[in-house]
Amino acid sequence: MSSIGQRSYTATPSFRVAFLGLGVMGFPMAGHLATAGQQVTVYNRSPAKAQAWVAEFGGASAATPREAVQGVDVVFACVGNDADLRSVVLGETGAFAGMKPGAVFVDHTTASAEVARELHAEAKARGLHFVDAPVSGGQAGAVNGALTVMCGGDQAAFDTIQPLALHMGKAVTRVGEAGAGQLAKMVNQICIAGIVQGLSEAIAFGQRSGLPMELVLDVIGKGAAQSWQMDNRGRTMVADKFDFGFAVDWMRKDLGLVLDEARRNGARLPLTALVDQFYADVQEMDGGRLDTSSLIKRLR
Repeated sequence: MSSIGQRSYTATPSFRVAFLGLGVMGFPMAGHLATAGQQVTVYNRSPAKAQAWVAEFGGASAATPREAVQGVDVVFACVGNDADLRSVVLGETGAFAGMKPGAVFVDHTTASAEVARELHAEAKARGLHFVDAPVSGGQAGAVNGALTVMCGGDQAAFDTIQPLALHMGKAVTRVGEAGAGQLAKMVNQICIAGIVQGLSEAIAFGQRSGLPMELVLDVIGKGAAQSWQMDNRGRTMVADKFDFGFAVDWMRKDLGLVLDEARRNGARLPLTALVDQFYADVQEMDGGRLDTSSLIKRLR
């Protein structure tokens, strides 16, 4: 059984690419690149995952990021956080040490705008290009090649990578200079945090009132209250099921990045800060690996 969903791909020239990081997002994202006809070399911190990817999709694996990027045109990465990103980019075995002049590094990690600007500057000094390109759509979006990709960086580098990134996503958009992609992802997470908390309170209120909440969600989902979260998580929240992708632990990491950036730029985020603490409560309830709609567990 394939680990990716079926989709059509726009024909593009075949490039030599590398993909660093084969977690729940990176494994299918790299799979779409290979299925679309790109020549892919992969690297993962645990070699067994890289071997499993090659067994399914072909291509090759490498023992270090530096080896994986030898001679490639574009390097994609999707790892955990700023420290993980620096570990695969910098140092003697990092990607920057092995990339050819003019190659582009595309970072799909949700990381800080600060590290994006730092690595963009370092890449430029080495004759390379760096695009910060965090994604929205979760594990399902990665599996189905339907991610939304928010990019920051130089226009020319973006123009090079956009056709390739569209093999993994339904929309790939440059929103500004280095770091702008990460800032756009922070805006995305602020929106999600508030919407999920509101939906949690609404469902809990309706259940306490004895309403048939699946029917109520169907009714109000045709009006102004409609949202992606309501359409895709409302009924699973009613059913007390929370194993649908993006985990609370990762959301707290992302909201930490948001709140750090807000302290730097002076933005006031009272609701986001509050929901972050509500997610901390879910973690205390051993819910760190549940999906983000598990906020409702605090209210039951």
